[in-house]
Amino acid sequence: MAILVTPETKVLVQGITGSFGGRHAQLSLEYGSQIVAGVTPGKGGQTFEGKVPVFDTVAQAVAETGTTTSAVFVPPPFAADAILEGVDAGLDLVVCITEGIPVNDMVKVKRALEGSKTRLIGPNCPGIVTPGEGKQSSGGCRIGIAPGYIHKKGNIGVVSRSGTLTYEAVWQLTCRGVGQSTCVGIGGDPVNGTSHLDVIKMFNDDPDTHGIIMIGEIGGSAEEEAAAWIRDNCKKPVAGFIAGTTAPPGRRMGHAGAIVSGGKGTAEAKIEAFREAGIQVAQTPSEMADVLLKVM
Repeated sequence: MAILVTPETKVLVQGITGSFGGRHAQLSLEYGSQIVAGVTPGKGGQTFEGKVPVFDTVAQAVAETGTTTSAVFVPPPFAADAILEGVDAGLDLVVCITEGIPVNDMVKVKRALEGSKTRLIGPNCPGIVTPGEGKQSSGGCRIGIAPGYIHKKGNIGVVSRSGTLTYEAVWQLTCRGVGQSTCVGIGGDPVNGTSHLDVIKMFNDDPDTHGIIMIGEIGGSAEEEAAAWIRDNCKKPVAGFIAGTTAPPGRRMGHAGAIVSGGKGTAEAKIEAFREAGIQVAQTPSEMADVLLKVM
């Protein structure tokens, strides 16, 4: 059991004929993911690596292959339209890797997602991995850009705004012989599709997730909202880390959404919210796995 994606998930890659999308589509195939289609307008009828059919539209790919999930590797000016194409085609999940999508475009996407069946992860995210057995997995699903070899099948859920810190937490767990159920990078843009709270609720309901690492950063209030829900509802141990304790107010740190504005969204406020919710907080990134394992 896992959340959002399983070894049976059929995936299409929007932008599969580009160098970036193609490289990560190949890595996902090697990991064991079921990449069943690619989409690049004007290149329908081609194949990727001689085995994955390429279509002109997402609707065509869905009709021909039955895919339910998309990975978006499309340049920023066109990425919002790529997401909306997945929504219109009735996909269950769209994972948008693209960084630098205009905020106004994402506001329109957010509005279009309301009332639809489609869940968006991202944009500006590393994607999602449900690990399988072994370094080049059988029975796993990798969607996005996360390094597959660091993952190990197990029972810890990881959710993070930061790709790099996601990898750090996963690698720490794996080095200690502890596997992961699913690892979700939700992205660091100010307007995104899936929040910490959304993922925490899914982990809480997943019988194969026994503990959770939640990684946040300065900016916004999503971490505080998740912490409040965890305090009142979560049945599983949670460890947390907040990046950006040294960031000066008014200056963006790394991600577009990582900025302290109007005195809100500070690392100190988020850490305090975590502690009030009973979440054990790592002081440095190197302690994330150890803090969770101590709690468990």
